[in-house]
Amino acid sequence: MVTMNISLPQDLRDFVNRKVAAQRYYSTSEYLGELIRRERDIEMLREKLLAGRDSGPAEPIDDAWFAGLRARAAGEIAE
Repeated sequence: MVTMNISLPQDLRDFVNRKVAAQRYYSTSEYLGELIRRERDIEMLREKLLAGRDSGPAEPIDDAWFAGLRARAAGEIAE
């Protein structure tokens, strides 16, 4: 772990302290780490959604598609 010092105005510090106590986090660091992880996850999801949007037209997913997927997973068909 590394240490990062932050400065907050009193009202935000009070807010964080209330959240830590109310949600039973062990520390302010744990609470802030959770917020940062959530933001990172949102960013990663947004990137994946945009990549999907930009990947071209969708292909239908039907029984034949799943059969092909199972065959590839079983090593019956080379990709």
